[in-house]
Amino acid sequence: MLMRMLAAMAVFVAAIQIGPDARAQNYPNQPVRLIVTTGAGAAPDVIARILADGLAKLWNQQVVVTNHPGAAGSIGMRVAGTAPADGHSLLFALSSSFVALPEIAKGFPYDLERDFVPIGFVVEQPMAVAVPASLGVNTLGEFIAYSRARPGQVNVAVLSRGGIPHLLSEWIKNEAKLEYSSVHYPRTPAGLADVMGGRMQAIIDGLPSLAGQIAGGQLKLIAVGSAKRLANRPNVPTIAETMPTIPRALGWFALMGTPGTPEPIARKISEDMRKVLGEPELKKKLEDVASYTNPMSPAELRQYIRTEQALWKPVIEKIATFQPPAAPK
Repeated sequence: MLMRMLAAMAVFVAAIQIGPDARAQNYPNQPVRLIVTTGAGAAPDVIARILADGLAKLWNQQVVVTNHPGAAGSIGMRVAGTAPADGHSLLFALSSSFVALPEIAKGFPYDLERDFVPIGFVVEQPMAVAVPASLGVNTLGEFIAYSRARPGQVNVAVLSRGGIPHLLSEWIKNEAKLEYSSVHYPRTPAGLADVMGGRMQAIIDGLPSLAGQIAGGQLKLIAVGSAKRLANRPNVPTIAETMPTIPRALGWFALMGTPGTPEPIARKISEDMRKVLGEPELKKKLEDVASYTNPMSPAELRQYIRTEQALWKPVIEKIATFQPPAAPK
């Protein structure tokens, strides 16, 4: 009888030891996969690899970035949605997948905010409104006047349908009552080529994607979507300074656990990520590519997602049936 009681107690103790809290203490105990919903070399991929490198050093464990581009992030979400719920597969999610995908793809089986486990906010990247230096336009107000004087003649290059650049372009057009075309491109370089070639009169994209051409003088940065002026670009006005009804326009990235990831493991990853993003060297590396940290707990991230969804939903509803022109061939 005593032996059976001791055996039962050993089983009970073992069960406690392998519970979620114990697994979190030992996390990670194998390589971690970071699932990115864009192709290699794109702005999200660059940030994901900076984060992966920092986490790998902290954990002394390999963190592998895998790219699953296409369909507004839904391909990567499907991959993450079927991954084991042990914290060793993480989704590097884009703002557009939180904001636009639930509204545009009503039948999609996954909802980031509902099905995935929030871990933490990675970085925000302000949207940039830029024009060719040869256009002779220096401010957002001047661009609005330029477009208003040429109804139906102005084209604005934006990234693919449903992304934050496209939504921002439509928001500016609707608020200012303009008649220009938002022309969507699958990748930024193609849009830039047409802007440089004079086929597009402006481009809207994340600031990191345009920084090279801005620094080189080919593009004039006329407004940024941050809530306040950027410390390293104090002379560039925010969009809100010209259009107060558009308080901010940010691309941002968040780390999400696969469906069913235990809360203690999500909390451990969140705390570790905050340590990594707080390191001065890594923080500067991110700011050098116009990406700014904004630490959040899992609960704060969930609330932030809902706030962003509320901000963009009216814009999405206005353009839900809109079919933007395709990029010139």
